[in-house]
Amino acid sequence: MTKSILLGAGKVLDTEVKTVELYQIVQYEGPGCSQSRYVVYDITHDRWGYSYHLINVDTHEFLQSEHIRPLSEKFGIGIYYNDTEPEFLTAEEVAALKAKADERKAAEEQVQRDERAEHNRIAAIGADKLRKVMPADAKAIIVAHLHENDSDPYTDYHGCHTVRTVILGFSTHTRDIFSEMRRAAANFDETAHLAEPNPGYEHREKYSMGHGYYLGGSYYSGWIIEKEPFAGIEGLVKQYAYTAGCEGGLQLKAPRTASTDTANAAPVEGVRVEIVDYSEKAIAVFGDTEPIKEILGGLFGRFNRRLTRGTEKCAGWIFPKTREQRVRETLTPYLTE
Repeated sequence: MTKSILLGAGKVLDTEVKTVELYQIVQYEGPGCSQSRYVVYDITHDRWGYSYHLINVDTHEFLQSEHIRPLSEKFGIGIYYNDTEPEFLTAEEVAALKAKADERKAAEEQVQRDERAEHNRIAAIGADKLRKVMPADAKAIIVAHLHENDSDPYTDYHGCHTVRTVILGFSTHTRDIFSEMRRAAANFDETAHLAEPNPGYEHREKYSMGHGYYLGGSYYSGWIIEKEPFAGIEGLVKQYAYTAGCEGGLQLKAPRTASTDTANAAPVEGVRVEIVDYSEKAIAVFGDTEPIKEILGGLFGRFNRRLTRGTEKCAGWIFPKTREQRVRETLTPYLTE
């Protein structure tokens, strides 16, 4: 189809009709770029009609258009030619402009290649960092996004864009829990204000056109915290590798692991604990756990005052079974016979 209708003007535009010639000067009329001058350096034709290849005579930028209309019938934004006093450049002048435009385009493409290479370098660093810090049983990532408002009250448009993303932590489940998001918020100075309990920060928008569950003052401006489930570690690494590689992209509370707590210290005397199968997916540690709570926390354990043991309720630490071997190795000095 080569014909289209210019709404409002009642004009039919036909791309099978050639409107300008090679080396002819045309001008762009539009907001912010009124009367930018271009020259036609090439004209091509295919099944869709004529296409005009243009060079900005001042900035040496390339542009392509299918419609160039007469200036005497100006209507709205578009590219126009002077149909009463047409202006042309010489072939030599156009060739010189084309050389400058090619040079500019080559420089821009080189900048893009350099930016891609730097992006890939940072992402490779970030991927390595993520694989080292991500718990094996993680099912979700907690991230903070800094949003900048793009809303326009005059057109009733509401929108924003992300200017920075920071990884705050990981979770072993996919439930949206604001207390968990608040704990993660404390890992980063710029989101620490969200760590304080405040119902006004808790947004539950899991409905059509909503923004899901997030913690923050406003979705459109400032920091918000979200929890994002993931199905595979490598998929998550690919998505967040660049974020993790950027300076300050990882804001994790460094866990005190068993290696840092016990490698250079003697076992606490008199402490005895027992590891039991708690369910199909979990183990529990019972006994005198208070003196070694830092070790248990560093193993990503979760303390619960009312675990079920037989017919009674008692305090203990719960772990996913995927960490059983690590837990047993670390707690060997404290296990009962």
